Amino acid sequence: MPRSSGVKGPYGDAVHREGVERLLSSYRAIPDDAPVRLAKKTSNLFRARAAVNTPGLDVSGLGGVISVDPQSRTADVAGMCTYEDLVDATLPYGLAPLVVPQLKTITLGGAVTGLGIESTSFRNGLPHESVLEMDILTGGGEIVTARQDGEHADLFRGFPNSYGSLGYATRLRIELEPVQPYVRLRHLRFDTITELQNALARIVDTRVWAGVPVDYLDGVVFSPGESYLTLGTRTSEPGPVSDYTGQDIYYRSIQHVSVNHPKHDRLTIRDYLWRWDTDWFWCSRAFGAQNPRIRRIWPKRLLRSSFYWKLIALDHKYSVADRLEARKGNPPRERVVQDIEVPLERTQEFVEWFLEEIPIEPIWLCPLKLRDTGSSSDGRHAASWDAERPWPLYPLEPKRTYVNVGFWSSVPVVPGAEDGAANRLIEQKVAELDGHKSLYSDSFYSRDEFEKLYYGGGTYPELKKKYDPRSRLLDLFSKAVQRK
Repeated sequence: MPRSSGVKGPYGDAVHREGVERLLSSYRAIPDDAPVRLAKKTSNLFRARAAVNTPGLDVSGLGGVISVDPQSRTADVAGMCTYEDLVDATLPYGLAPLVVPQLKTITLGGAVTGLGIESTSFRNGLPHESVLEMDILTGGGEIVTARQDGEHADLFRGFPNSYGSLGYATRLRIELEPVQPYVRLRHLRFDTITELQNALARIVDTRVWAGVPVDYLDGVVFSPGESYLTLGTRTSEPGPVSDYTGQDIYYRSIQHVSVNHPKHDRLTIRDYLWRWDTDWFWCSRAFGAQNPRIRRIWPKRLLRSSFYWKLIALDHKYSVADRLEARKGNPPRERVVQDIEVPLERTQEFVEWFLEEIPIEPIWLCPLKLRDTGSSSDGRHAASWDAERPWPLYPLEPKRTYVNVGFWSSVPVVPGAEDGAANRLIEQKVAELDGHKSLYSDSFYSRDEFEKLYYGGGTYPELKKKYDPRSRLLDLFSKAVQRK
């Protein structure tokens, strides 16, 4: 499987050790009374970050793949390595991470401490579930190796969804899985959300549709009467493939008229993994990038999420969008950028409620199910593993299927409404349906509500006291909840 141009191969242990030393030196240079943070200019978080003028952690040497072992199907990866670089290092071996989040600039460490999801999650769970061990720089300035058992098993289990409030991963050893050069796609159309939910349940349960194995599974809802599931099957069979990295737009290619006849497509494995990145799902339309006249002259190298992030940063800095709305006589807009999970059997209820109450479309669907304990390739799950609450800070139930619903846009602010009115409404509905909300974007919970949902009982305070005794890192509530 060919690499993309300019790809860096694994750089080895010696280079990684130099990067870790730079990190530790930068930690020691931060004043004792100053907060510890990452010295990075970019982020995949949508919530505002507090401005800090003190030096940050130097993670410049932690941005690559350390090694790939095709025999054990594992990779050692630096915490700030992007999935784009990780995938390019593993595909030449016919391997890929078990879950590859949708955007190229998401880092492995970020996906593990902040969660991630994709179309393999119905069979492979979430990115942190394929981690075998991690080296973590704790808030106390010590690097510890956390595994599923042993001295730091508590940190291993509590690290997912801690968002850097307990420490930062410097190295992660992850499982890999075999992939084929191509992915064959079937786009199934549904006229009701009920039918889509029923089909979703069948596929998750059997991993087959119409006699053909399903290796990848996600969906898009355009309206109550038009929704799709996309079924991907690994294949080595050569032949023509589609290209959605230029003029053609992937999410539009899904749409078709017939309910009874699925639409078929074919992509290389690399293009399949990054099918959403070119247009940041459908968010590039906000920048005019889907206008055919603009798209023809838009440089292809800038059709990617990393460039859209720069445009978002400019908008946040100068309030460009709100100024344009004001010129039109329109109210400012509330950002509604969220991923939530609800139990599969509540999907119809949430989606229909959302389409009725929140004027945003399309929305993305992605089923997920935690991996069975003891399912890792080398059997490292320990007998003491908590099968009821394996990941306490994001307590999805084992053996229960959830559906992630993603929506990324904005709605007009209603005059007189409280701050974050639409987001608050969504939070209430998700809680009502026994669901969960990711914390990469704006949150409006009270402290009591937040601690009940995300502190794992007494788990988080105990971990914070043990691994960040002087509170050098912001606590999870301060990081995740929007503050005035």
